[in-house]
Amino acid sequence: MVDYCQINKSDIYRDYIVTSLYKRANEIEKAVVSYSKDKKVNIDDIIDLILTSKLTGFPIMLLILAFIFWLTIAGANIPSKLLANILFSIEEKLSDIFICFNAPSWLHGILILGMFRTAVWVISVMLPPMAIFFPCFTLLEDLGYLPRVAFNLDRLFKKSGAHGKQSLTMAMGFGCNAAGVISCRIIDSPRERLIAILTNNFVPCNGRFPTLIAISTILIGTASHSFLNSFLVSGLVIILILLGIVVTLLVSLIASKTFLKGTPSTFSLELPPFRKPQIGRIIIRSIFDRTLFVLGRAVAVALPAGAVIWLLANITIGDISILKHIANFLDPFALAIGLDGVIVLAFFLGLPANEIVLPIIFMSYLSTTTMIEIESIEQMRQLFISNGWTSLTCLNIMLFSLLHFPCATTLWTIKKETQSIKWTLASFIIPTVVAILICFITKSIFSLLF
Repeated sequence: MVDYCQINKSDIYRDYIVTSLYKRANEIEKAVVSYSKDKKVNIDDIIDLILTSKLTGFPIMLLILAFIFWLTIAGANIPSKLLANILFSIEEKLSDIFICFNAPSWLHGILILGMFRTAVWVISVMLPPMAIFFPCFTLLEDLGYLPRVAFNLDRLFKKSGAHGKQSLTMAMGFGCNAAGVISCRIIDSPRERLIAILTNNFVPCNGRFPTLIAISTILIGTASHSFLNSFLVSGLVIILILLGIVVTLLVSLIASKTFLKGTPSTFSLELPPFRKPQIGRIIIRSIFDRTLFVLGRAVAVALPAGAVIWLLANITIGDISILKHIANFLDPFALAIGLDGVIVLAFFLGLPANEIVLPIIFMSYLSTTTMIEIESIEQMRQLFISNGWTSLTCLNIMLFSLLHFPCATTLWTIKKETQSIKWTLASFIIPTVVAILICFITKSIFSLLF
């Protein structure tokens, strides 16, 4: 097994040799090559100067990524709703078949209301955003822009003891953290690749965006549906994303100074020329190699989880479901970090897929036996207020959602990529501790101020 804490000396020597060769080549070029004044302007060079400039490189990068992020969320809303309607209509037909054959209610509950319904939420929430995000990301990759992003962020990540290519794997995590973990293969250094894997979860995937957006809307207020209200909600979500990036850098720095000590490797990158995108290649790579691959893993994990959640909600002890008993047990700990037992339990039961966290909360508060969705944000707000939610609760549930442990699909992928149970457990424990610590600090600050 590879010892990730050891510095690969051959990598250091290789980087030194490559750097020396490029310096020597540059010296020779300056000494023997001359250019005429009427030399034609190379448009690619001008574009590179703009995209990699310290002044314009970062703003352009943020604008492009923000546009893809907006397109992913806005463009996925209608397809997600249509897909959910289609799949839930299938659920109704399957239920009719069970009734027709007089199947036991518990069998219908486990298979349809538990397993099938959970899979429907995972597919309807994950598939449309990934089908938009991954082709956009692959398009940037095919154009040759992503190496420019890595070039811009290399210095920032190197100061954190990480690798410039981690910026690319982090960006991939916005679509799906499991896909972000797989993309860490582009990092040659085992130590830096492991840092990227352990910290990829700190950027929100598309499964966590619905929770962040819904709770942000509740926190900002729903009295007005004006442009200002939408702008404030979007701004709050962007602030959370930036916080996730800051936490990624801080945890990378701490890891590189403690249990993953080592010298950051030199990022020798020759910027490739801009290329005409190959549409067929983009579709195959983004849809088949990324979207369907990740979705398949998510559904495989979500199916048994749906059965377990249904059982917990329907098996009672003293007229109270096991789900409620566990939530009551978790209450003291949850209240200490500004949440409640139902919320904490929902996150742990949502381990298979972040998409089912809010439905589990609804089910627990309303004492129903199956996961449900509430159509209106205002209905959601009233339900939460009646169960003791405050501004602190909204803030901390967003922070916990942003920073908590990866979903089961991502953990499974980490196990496959690292071939180590130790690092898989570390990828669960580290973000969980960070999320609890930040929520506790927020709760303490609110207690002092209010």
